[in-house]
Amino acid sequence: MDDKITIIGIAGGTGSGKSTVVRKIVEALPPHYVAVVPLDSYYNDTTDLTHEERKAINFDHPDAFDWKLLTKHINDLRNDIAIEQPTYSYILSNRLPETIHVEPKPVIIIEGIMTLINKKLRDIMDLKIYVDCDPDERLIRNIQRDIIDRGRTVSMVVDRYLKVLKPMHEQFIEPTKRFADLIIPQGGENAKGIGILCKYIEGLVPHL
Repeated sequence: MDDKITIIGIAGGTGSGKSTVVRKIVEALPPHYVAVVPLDSYYNDTTDLTHEERKAINFDHPDAFDWKLLTKHINDLRNDIAIEQPTYSYILSNRLPETIHVEPKPVIIIEGIMTLINKKLRDIMDLKIYVDCDPDERLIRNIQRDIIDRGRTVSMVVDRYLKVLKPMHEQFIEPTKRFADLIIPQGGENAKGIGILCKYIEGLVPHL
């Protein structure tokens, strides 16, 4: 089934609009045609670490991810084998006992900030996309999201942005643009760019 499954990697800075791009692709294709595998589900298992050690982890560094498991799971899906996707809690900074059952679909989307940084993972992809966005807009989205979803204050988010997100973005995420087949500027706001991308993907996948 290798040749029938299309693997798409979507990367970009935190708050760049990756989720919007993914949603538009899912909407453009037939129902139940796409499986989305979030990179955020593949943070390392930290069960062996203390609470203090977990809190000290830099979750915006490539070493925070379990690339081996993610690559295995994508290869499994590509070979028509269902997976048990991990689930991750930002509150606990660890994996949860529950997993999500993911069946192989004609289109598999891997979505996350560093999706394009790992060569073994890149080599599996049929299409590599980088969602670009103005840094100020990404900061605003981060503030809005982290206050609502992760229980952080504005000062906590800004402090983290300056000390961690910005330098990690410049060091690890921004450079992966060069691996992308397609860059979507203005993130999720770029209706024309996303529209062209969706048409291209429709041409890649087998139709029902």
